[in-house]
Amino acid sequence: MKRKIAVTLLSLAMTAGLLAGCGSGGGNDSNGSSASEGAKTDQGGESDEGKDSDQGKESVVIWDYFETDAQKNMMQSMIDGFNSSQDKYEASHVYVPFADYEKQLTLGMASGELPDIVILDGCGMASFIEMDLFGDVSDADIKWDEYMEGPMSSTMADGRHYGIPFATNCTALFYNKDIFDAAGMEYPDENTTWDDFHEMAKALTKDGVTGFGNAATGTDEGTFQCLQWLYTAGGDYQNIADGIDAYNLMQEMVSEGCWSKDCVNWTQSDANNNFVAGNLAMQQNGPWQIPGIEKQAPDLNYGVTVLPKKDADSGQATSILGGENMGAVKQDNMDGAIAFMEYYDQTDVMIECMVQYGSFPPKTEAAQDSYWTDDPIQKAFIKQLDTSIPRGPSASWPAYSDAIQTGFQEVMTSAKTPEKAAEDTQAAVDKVKESEK
Repeated sequence: MKRKIAVTLLSLAMTAGLLAGCGSGGGNDSNGSSASEGAKTDQGGESDEGKDSDQGKESVVIWDYFETDAQKNMMQSMIDGFNSSQDKYEASHVYVPFADYEKQLTLGMASGELPDIVILDGCGMASFIEMDLFGDVSDADIKWDEYMEGPMSSTMADGRHYGIPFATNCTALFYNKDIFDAAGMEYPDENTTWDDFHEMAKALTKDGVTGFGNAATGTDEGTFQCLQWLYTAGGDYQNIADGIDAYNLMQEMVSEGCWSKDCVNWTQSDANNNFVAGNLAMQQNGPWQIPGIEKQAPDLNYGVTVLPKKDADSGQATSILGGENMGAVKQDNMDGAIAFMEYYDQTDVMIECMVQYGSFPPKTEAAQDSYWTDDPIQKAFIKQLDTSIPRGPSASWPAYSDAIQTGFQEVMTSAKTPEKAAEDTQAAVDKVKESEK
């Protein structure tokens, strides 16, 4: 019964075109072959094309949806490193467009044509674990206790491991220093409360500049950015009522014009483009935007700090985890897939890959490398990761996300009062909870 529910929810997710919060956009070209061209592996069996490569090594095929040059170069460097590290396996990767990724995995499960390893958005892994795509790798020689709790939890079910976190990130608060300086205002920092943030945004909304903006589009990309406000207010993805203060803040600020009303249609790229253009004094966004800012606006005088906390007595604000996981497809022989994960589990390998990738390592020790901690902007994201949590994790996440983001859209457009939106969103969330039983 649960598997049927998961399949149905996944279909809904693909229909709605849910987007990940991991900032993996870029060009459309690919260094890898397409899914239709790559070697496929039958679940529970061997590859249709045989496991031996030209060098007599066993083939390990990886699917990914990476599109930017940095991401593609990182994948090839990682694969080259793995291939040269031993003489038993030969890894290669296959590019599958992100828009088709979950669809291709679902079709692959039906046809038996699947890779050995799947790299996928972290919030989607629970659904595929429920659908039995991934095999249990709990006995692998992986340093499980070195991973950050949030990313690691998104790879697990019932206390068992079905993969490892690959990359992790979160959103934080970007601010334009020149706009703050011109207004004679202090920059936001770790002590900034919602009241402080609200006053900053109001004071800075003038002369064609809006105080704050984020991505609140009606997809999982919007959920990824808006959900942290609900958690910081005291709610969670199954408990909307305790987070109603987030609804109140959003509706008030949008009504005042200091939180952009256009956010309900904005992706994360849209928010960043407006920030770079000087149309926003502050934005909520992720570290994947940094390379683009350096390229498009190298002279932009900006900073990054943690998101504002609810009040002076509250701890650091919550943020929502983005990033990818790496899972081994369930089959009779998973040794090659496990060997690749064990290779990536090495701290030095992970650091090198994430420096190229433009994200953060999911291991605590790796994330403390000087590459990140010596840079004030990168350091802010590392601090925000301390209080970042995954979306869900739940096999029903697409349905939860749809219900939650509908509520945020209703609040930000003033289609409903915060009280009515909270009531209706809670009812929609409760229906999803009931379907899981």
